[in-house]
Amino acid sequence: MKSDPSNVSVPKLALSRVEAAKALGVSPVTVDRLAERGLLKPSRALRRPLYTVAELERFLRETTGAIPN
Repeated sequence: MKSDPSNVSVPKLALSRVEAAKALGVSPVTVDRLAERGLLKPSRALRRPLYTVAELERFLRETTGAIPN
């Protein structure tokens, strides 16, 4: 019996600005502001910006630091 390829789960490689905002726990406007400041770099290969999971992880790694006493 053949497997149905439509039932295969494929992980998302990139997220819309709304999905990226939800993943980061911020508003879509905040994602827009971060992109304007160059802190988040969306892919603009398509009509709308897409944020790769790797880019979101990079942003979190580079902006996470120890809080000074």
